[in-house]
Amino acid sequence: MDQADINQIQDQILQCIASSLDDTQTGVETFFLIYAASLVFFMQAGFAMLCAGSVRMKNLQNTMLKNLLDACGASIGFYTVGYAFAWGGNSSGGTTFIGTENFFLMNVEQKAFWLFQYAFAATSATIVAGTLAERCQMLAYLLYSTALTAFVYPVVAHAVWNSTGFLSTFTAEPLLGVGVVDFAGCLVVHTTGGLTAFIAAAVLGPRNGRFYYDADGKRCANNFPGHSVALKVLGVLILWFGWYGFNTGSVHYITNKDQAFLAQNAAVNTTLAAAGGTITALLAKSWLVERETGEAHFYLTDAIMGCLIGLVSITGSCAYVESWAAIVIGLVSGILYLIGSRLMIRIGIDDAVDGVPVHLVGGIWGSIAVGLFASPEYLDISRAGSAGLFYSNGKLLACQLIGIIFVIGWVSILMLPFFSILHYLGWLRADNLEEIVGLDISYHGGHVSGDTDAESSHQEEERLYFERREQRRLKERNKLRRRLLLMDVSVSGRGISASDSRRNSRASATESRRVSRASTNASNEDTANNGANGSRRGSAPGIGSAEDMENCADSSAPTASSDPEEGGIGQENQGGVP
Repeated sequence: MDQADINQIQDQILQCIASSLDDTQTGVETFFLIYAASLVFFMQAGFAMLCAGSVRMKNLQNTMLKNLLDACGASIGFYTVGYAFAWGGNSSGGTTFIGTENFFLMNVEQKAFWLFQYAFAATSATIVAGTLAERCQMLAYLLYSTALTAFVYPVVAHAVWNSTGFLSTFTAEPLLGVGVVDFAGCLVVHTTGGLTAFIAAAVLGPRNGRFYYDADGKRCANNFPGHSVALKVLGVLILWFGWYGFNTGSVHYITNKDQAFLAQNAAVNTTLAAAGGTITALLAKSWLVERETGEAHFYLTDAIMGCLIGLVSITGSCAYVESWAAIVIGLVSGILYLIGSRLMIRIGIDDAVDGVPVHLVGGIWGSIAVGLFASPEYLDISRAGSAGLFYSNGKLLACQLIGIIFVIGWVSILMLPFFSILHYLGWLRADNLEEIVGLDISYHGGHVSGDTDAESSHQEEERLYFERREQRRLKERNKLRRRLLLMDVSVSGRGISASDSRRNSRASATESRRVSRASTNASNEDTANNGANGSRRGSAPGIGSAEDMENCADSSAPTASSDPEEGGIGQENQGGVP
């Protein structure tokens, strides 16, 4: 064997080793993305537990189903067009407003990246779920979650994160020579979702009895406590755990030394900011209460929401700031949560889980914090450009403010008309009576087992609801009977005799009397039980008695008719009960 043969064998061995290393690196990067995506997706469980603990028992099933549908609707919307709009780019190159390629994942090789980005899109949609809890129709929820993940969110993601986005720092000529910096979605995910939730809550309106005015004309809020504080704490801890995948996974690959350095910095800063937000919100609220009442209390709910806003605020800068800056960002966010929560009450917008103060306020503050605290040591690893205001000029801060203005304008222009149209069509808000008895009854057939929630015990309202639903079903059956009779007449060629009309009228009247007797018996039984147990009726804050509600419903209803076409019903459904 001569030297040439030896050299050839050596080259083959080196190529084999290099190929093996490339395959190993690809496998590691793919596993890292899938693992990070799994952590982000697990945040859906955290949102579900937080929402479950924040709502009353009579709406528990409805809230859980909506959280589940988030993941389902987002997957379809992001698969069909959402991913293409966000990451499809443009084969012609240059700066673009929206992606134009990779619809239905065509020509997408790294599908693990799609999974990771899908988990982000689903998170943006889930933010809105808790805000609209206990009063939003199921159809409206499906429509807005699909629209948000298929079009609204992808355009923002494309503008900030895609290398062809007009706000991106990764373009050849970024905005002001710097571009908008958002490491893990403080602006893209949380500000977009929080603003959507704010607009939806403003159009939808508050829950029945949520607000009232005192003697001085000041708007005050009735407390609607959720049925389980334990579930709320569990949900926040799950979210904190999932946030490590949310922030560290945004490096996208881990085998590079510099990217690994950014990932570990992001993990540490995530922890410090969450701790800072928790402590500040807890102590600041205790101080405020002591000033107002003379006695200090420590409120668990404010502590866990302070933790969440700390996590939101650090999302945009977690890899690019020093540890001391992460603590400062968390401390400030806890104060901003308390201000935002009180401001929501002041302007009369009802948020069942305080999602708007956490995600919208925290998202805006976190985006501004990037322009203040971003360190050149960390920024230079992934991009070139100006650092934060405390290290350099104000170009980065200016870009961040422009990005905030763009997101506010884009989301408002699309979602405000969207929710307004749904509200005009009557597809947005649930019927008033459905809201009182609970959406679990109207949409899911009844409360969950073991219901002990006092707010769910509206027996008279439930009786009225079932009576109205039975009357509506009777009307539909009589209409169907009438259509079948007319079809029989058209086939046989004979007219409707007087005896046929009287027989049909007597059957309708008999069925109507049966429903009335059943409703009267149920009412008498409820009255006897309530008298024995000393229970009250119509006790929800700001809600009148059941008799007043029934009179209100009857005042606009047509009188009873024995005409089979009208169904022989003495009350018309005014609230769109399904």
